[in-house]
Amino acid sequence: MPTVMITGGTGMVGQNLTTALISRGYQVIIMSRNPGKYKNHEHVRYAEWDINTQKIDEGSVSEADCIVHLAGAGVMDKRWTPRYKKEILSSRVKSSEFLVKALSEHPNHVKTFISASAIGWYGRDDRMHPMPFVEPDKPDPNFLGETCRLWEKSVEPFTEMGKRLVKLRFGIVLSRKGGALSEFKKSFRFGIAAILGSGRQVISWIHIEDLCRMIIYAIENSHVGGSYNAVAPVPVSNKELTLTLARSLKNNFFIPVHVPQFFLKLFLGERSIEVLKSATVSDEKIKSEGFIFLYPGIESALKQLTKNSGS
Repeated sequence: MPTVMITGGTGMVGQNLTTALISRGYQVIIMSRNPGKYKNHEHVRYAEWDINTQKIDEGSVSEADCIVHLAGAGVMDKRWTPRYKKEILSSRVKSSEFLVKALSEHPNHVKTFISASAIGWYGRDDRMHPMPFVEPDKPDPNFLGETCRLWEKSVEPFTEMGKRLVKLRFGIVLSRKGGALSEFKKSFRFGIAAILGSGRQVISWIHIEDLCRMIIYAIENSHVGGSYNAVAPVPVSNKELTLTLARSLKNNFFIPVHVPQFFLKLFLGERSIEVLKSATVSDEKIKSEGFIFLYPGIESALKQLTKNSGS
């Protein structure tokens, strides 16, 4: 089986993807600034890369058949100060540019380059845009829309290098550990189901297992190329997701509470735009390529993710 190099491999998506790849017999190389912190395994090894010092393990570049580029500072991890906004953008663009440089300078047989992107590309509120967002739609001029535009532009040189390029615009990733689901679950400890704002805003989400399967599908199917929305077939409102999750964890022992917009804006600052935004995003393009979802609806997804789980 091919060897897959992963940047951002120690994050939530990267860890799940590594497990999925190993189960299919792949060899995995995870790039890290501190590879000595991690223990190599039979099918996984850690190798050095450092964007600031422009160092990369040449052997990893020569071994890789495919690169999955997930590296980037967490969008919701910190308040959007001018400094952190710069980090969000540069961590994506500069890392892509570094990989372009590495592949142009070192012998390699990389055939496929898969880059993460995000549905932040579609910044406009879909209540003003009645049709589901599709891949050809232009990026919104807001911060995340412009970040996604520059992010995707930064990987375009791989096409010019003769590599097959796939850009997956991730929706809200639902996982048992970490990510958005952990944030939703916090209020349940107090018996409260916190509905954000009106709760009517639409969330385009994807189960972590389907996301990893989609990445592997892109690796294994040469007809897949270009940009794709990585979202489940059935988006849900914030209220529906919150209440479905609450019922999965607490049965009916919870109190629904709406968190006012002004409080979210005060607490989250500019990040509240993303929490309150409504974005109905289409999955039709990736389905037309033959991809089949295991978790198309929120009930089956949350049932699997909360199985044997406490709040």
